[in-house]
Amino acid sequence: MNLLFLADPLESFKTYKDTTFSMMREAQRRGHRVAACEPRDVSWRSGGRVQAQVREIVLTGQEGEAWFEVAGRPVRALSEFDAVLMRKDPPFDSEYFYATHLLEQAEREGARVFNRAASLRDHPEKLAVMEFPQFVSPTLVTRDEAEVRRFHDEHGDIILKPLDGMGGKGIFRVRADGLNLGSITETLNGGGTTTLMVQRFVPEISAGDKRVLVIGGKPVPFSLARIPQGTEVRGNLAAGGKGVAQPLTARDHEIAEALGPVLAARGLLLVGLDVIGDWLTEINVTSPTCFQEITEQTGFDVPAMFLDALEAALAAK
Repeated sequence: MNLLFLADPLESFKTYKDTTFSMMREAQRRGHRVAACEPRDVSWRSGGRVQAQVREIVLTGQEGEAWFEVAGRPVRALSEFDAVLMRKDPPFDSEYFYATHLLEQAEREGARVFNRAASLRDHPEKLAVMEFPQFVSPTLVTRDEAEVRRFHDEHGDIILKPLDGMGGKGIFRVRADGLNLGSITETLNGGGTTTLMVQRFVPEISAGDKRVLVIGGKPVPFSLARIPQGTEVRGNLAAGGKGVAQPLTARDHEIAEALGPVLAARGLLLVGLDVIGDWLTEINVTSPTCFQEITEQTGFDVPAMFLDALEAALAAK
């Protein structure tokens, strides 16, 4: 198969932990051809097909910047590839939004895009949990400071975060004393112009913010618990959390098995569910990670499971 990865610059990959790299490595191991481009390389001329200046690459097996070699730099229509894998990291800004529209046009031209372009737009990673209230701790989405204060009065210990944040950025905890609640709310809601999310604090964060991967509607049997370090309340690896792989709990299975088929039917081949304790906190669809950490710590081959699911999805066309 010919696979195109729409991703961040290859030179920026940290290959020792990068999930997209692990996908490419497994694809090449199976004999598939790999190409890559960035969103800025994609264009659409009136009367033509969505196309991109791509780099056809070969993985060298080396470390550092020499991990790939470029075999060619053709301009190709996205529909010429067997699959296009959208692996551009957040933020989900205007350019990401426009990229999904170009990908959706490529789908109309026959391209197979994973995750599906419209589903990327329709599942904002924090708001998406609200569709499944049976799995979510008390949560409020608002831009109204008075509503935030009422929620705090009700629950005492809360987390506030921006809807477009990633890697733990912009997350605040306010305890029962309400210290700095007004200032934090004003910072996140831009004085009432920006919507934010407020959730009851889940103390089980001390045991980790678990990333539960769902591939082709089925859960990977191990999660990666991202455990906060020191005085930090955030477990995100980007915020210094320690990643510890562990078997899924019964509750993890319950959540993943309930959501998996629903999300897969919407064209979401790969989903990363964030679970703290027994509660679902986010549904990550843009560029879920943690393949290498889980594989290295447990021996379960997550990239192989992903390629199996991708090949099955393409065969079912």
